[in-house]
Amino acid sequence: MNIRLATVEDSEAIYQIEEASFSVPWSLESITSELEDRERKLYVVVETEEGVEAYAGAWLVYDEGQITNIAVHPLYRRKGYGKLLTQYLMELCFQRGMNEIFLEVRVSNYPALALYRQLGFTVKGIRKDYYSEPKEDAYIMSLIKEEEQ
Repeated sequence: MNIRLATVEDSEAIYQIEEASFSVPWSLESITSELEDRERKLYVVVETEEGVEAYAGAWLVYDEGQITNIAVHPLYRRKGYGKLLTQYLMELCFQRGMNEIFLEVRVSNYPALALYRQLGFTVKGIRKDYYSEPKEDAYIMSLIKEEEQ
């Protein structure tokens, strides 16, 4: 298993994970565009001998990271990939000068909420009807970079 920065060549594999994971997946064109913008976007993948099995991404805006998606293909879930990817993405965001990382998560996504809390994220607010299909609120969660002693 290898965690690495995603490249444009990973677009199709990431799109397949999107389609298998979300009710409203991003288009292949959107994913490719995200991967082309390496200055303001950061995407990482888990790759095994089978291929790309999971990915995570963030937008870098001034000193804030905004996690866009974290997804593991259904065939490869329950292996800890989500946690590993999130930790790796957090480290990269902080290395690139981000002081706070934000994300949105469905209020009913208890496994993700548990993971984010375990990693130090806290709920900062709610976005009403943030998700569609099905319509649902999202928690806004954030993690502030710890000051080095």
